[in-house]
Amino acid sequence: MTSLAQRSIDASATAEREQLAARYRAVRAETERRAAPLSAEDQQVQSMADASPTKWHRAHVTWFFEAFILKPLLPGYREFDPRFALLFNSYYVSAGPRAERAKRGLVTRPSCAEVGVYRAHVDAAMARLIAEAPEAGFGEIARLVEIGLNHEQQHQELMLTDILHAFSENPAEPVYDPDWRMPAPRGGADGAAALPQGTYRIGHDFAADASFAYDNEGPAHQVLIPAQRLARGLVTNGDWLAFMAAGGYDDALLWLSDGFAFAQASGWRAPLYWRQADGAWQAFGLAGLKPVDPDAPVCHVSYYEADAFARFAGRTLPTEAAWEAAAGQGLIEEAFGRVWQWTQSAYLPYPGYRPAPGALGEYNGKFMVNQMVLRGSSWATPEGHARLTYRNFFYPHQRWQVTGVRLADGA
Repeated sequence: MTSLAQRSIDASATAEREQLAARYRAVRAETERRAAPLSAEDQQVQSMADASPTKWHRAHVTWFFEAFILKPLLPGYREFDPRFALLFNSYYVSAGPRAERAKRGLVTRPSCAEVGVYRAHVDAAMARLIAEAPEAGFGEIARLVEIGLNHEQQHQELMLTDILHAFSENPAEPVYDPDWRMPAPRGGADGAAALPQGTYRIGHDFAADASFAYDNEGPAHQVLIPAQRLARGLVTNGDWLAFMAAGGYDDALLWLSDGFAFAQASGWRAPLYWRQADGAWQAFGLAGLKPVDPDAPVCHVSYYEADAFARFAGRTLPTEAAWEAAAGQGLIEEAFGRVWQWTQSAYLPYPGYRPAPGALGEYNGKFMVNQMVLRGSSWATPEGHARLTYRNFFYPHQRWQVTGVRLADGA
């Protein structure tokens, strides 16, 4: 006869599986929701080497579950199509050969419909695995599923930023969502907040905190931060217009040498997606071409531009440690949900960092060179994916992501 304690344990285990299954379904559904406004032709286009087709994103995140969870952990799993590993692997070198990134738009087959069938095939197998896997190994399965879901959420953000870039290159100026608007600020954001000098604990504590974080977010460690002031709010389009009017893009004294050379060679005169018509600036977004809102946070600017603007304003960009300390104490507004914020910190490992073993260890660590850290999240970040310790990173010249600016006083 089953004891009351055993029934309680069994009920808890069942609830854990049901919660994971529900989260899996919700994340996978969000990917399809974001793809829904797009035609098959929209989903095929690749407008530059840094971007990927929507169809590829949908297939790649599906391959992730198949390659790293289903094939090794679900007995009798039938691989959907052995050719898909070549087509939809991204940068996992140890997982096998990959199609060239810049040519993902040439992968016209499988079709969008076939990718949908692929997703359904993997979803059914994942549901079976979550429901039927032996309890003894379920903890590891749950850990891998959580990595896969967070990975898919990253690609959900990329789906929107990549299709925005593609639509911006279309002379017909197609609209993804006519009702899209920049989220409004959640509080007053004027002035600056004082961050006292002190030693702050930065990063995710994996030993004490069981919530999800990528390996690059830890280990938690102590950082001495000088006293300084951080802007409560974000740099706005109006602020940027003043920078442009003052000749900021032509003043070499404001720029890092590499940044000025890149800006001049690329013909930068304004943030990405800004266009001038009849003497007024407009910005192309998911709702199409709209007048630049001077009160909205500037976005789609590179690290080079952010650094030059900070110098123009007589300030600096915050370090990622100062950003985390200030945001963690609630000293700054608009930390999440509007634009990612450049920091002056290079993307490097924290003290004691060790990448995860195996192919999943290629996820973050091998990119720790020549890139800069962004903090916070953006309007494109899926709900539930942002957190205080999240470390986003891009090359200093890139600006197709939703990247903006917060200033500090240079301490």
